[in-house]
Amino acid sequence: MESQELLYQVAEQVARVGQQYNIPVVFKSSFDKANRTSVSSYRGPGLEKGLEMLQKVKERFDLPLTTDIHESYQAAIVGEVVDILQIPAFLCRQTDLLVAAAQTSKIVNVKKAQFLSGQDMFYPAQKVIEAGNNQVILTERGNMYGYNNLAVDFRNIYDMKQFGHPVCMDCTHSVQRPGGAGGKTGGDRTFVPMMALAAKAFGADGYFMEIHPDPDNALSDGPNMVKLQDLDKVIQSLL
Repeated sequence: MESQELLYQVAEQVARVGQQYNIPVVFKSSFDKANRTSVSSYRGPGLEKGLEMLQKVKERFDLPLTTDIHESYQAAIVGEVVDILQIPAFLCRQTDLLVAAAQTSKIVNVKKAQFLSGQDMFYPAQKVIEAGNNQVILTERGNMYGYNNLAVDFRNIYDMKQFGHPVCMDCTHSVQRPGGAGGKTGGDRTFVPMMALAAKAFGADGYFMEIHPDPDNALSDGPNMVKLQDLDKVIQSLL
């Protein structure tokens, strides 16, 4: 989250494409980017202020919301505002975090870690289910490929679908080059539409994309963000 105004600008377009193309959409923004490469990198407005900003988006645009949580105590607080709790890839094996998210009775989106296979994701999903919540989404976001690079094995999408949960493709984080830009994460947004199309071929149920009106000046993840002006083109290619 950079500002309330930016949230409104992006959310307006998310709501528009949902209506224009008759597709379900969910708005996501992070109150805290807790795993930035550098301690000096911008993290966000924090929990309390960030949730206030998300609530204003929900009230203005009537959009379902999601955001990520990093600690167990955040689950119940965040669950009062958002519709889907997202578990970051690096934390997808943290049992207490998964159980806390499950106990909110909200949908829980578990991102696959960069060091796990699709088949391994049976176990994080099962932790949510055994905590009493069957509302699970699993998200593919690539695997480490040597240093400072990711590669996507799209067979993971098929494998995760065998568990009976919806599977989402994170099209923008999958093109990251983690820590590969001198103290920050690089990436290449050129490949985002291709990631989405490949995921569709393997049966993905949804697509996660970071969008920004000026990605080159974004405070986080700019190199892999889709330009807001290109959003329609990417969506049209998937219909």
